[in-house]
Amino acid sequence: MRAKVMTTHYIDITLLPDPEFADAHLLGALVAKLHRALVQLRSDGIGVSFPGYSLCPRSPGRVLRLHGAQSALRELLALTWLQGMRDHVELTDVLTAPANATRCVVRRRQFKTNVERLRRRRMRRKGETVAQAAAAIPESVERKPDLPYVHVRSASTGQPFCLFIEQVIEGEVEGKGGFNSYGLSAGGAVPWF
Repeated sequence: MRAKVMTTHYIDITLLPDPEFADAHLLGALVAKLHRALVQLRSDGIGVSFPGYSLCPRSPGRVLRLHGAQSALRELLALTWLQGMRDHVELTDVLTAPANATRCVVRRRQFKTNVERLRRRRMRRKGETVAQAAAAIPESVERKPDLPYVHVRSASTGQPFCLFIEQVIEGEVEGKGGFNSYGLSAGGAVPWF
């Protein structure tokens, strides 16, 4: 059985107003840098949340909160992963999270957003004709996501994509498990305050 990941401490990283760069651009760069750092550390013990998360207007907000054990967060800060971002962010010290906070699961959601792309992919994979792929993948599978997202570029393929984020307050959920290389839930939950 997997050990429970401790999320007893946190760091807030707040985007500073910048006349040259939109918040969405800066947040995407920040999340990409965090991703590379978590891969480098091979860490599954650091999770994220977005205190300014909003569905209307749809936005992850301007604050990226990192959660983890004090030692894990200090190890992350010892890396130079924020290089190039220091002028664009304000960073708190490692702080203790409230012990009685409710729990929140922050996870990635993937959507089938482009029927034509799905059909082309099926045609390549299965050697089907346009008609066969269209019969297998109807227009009704396409969904219009309504969740906030961060625009990032895949480190492995170089392709840009939208990382859709679902943030659900779970109350007393145990949150056993850890986090993926974006700090999103792989069974883990973070304090919500």
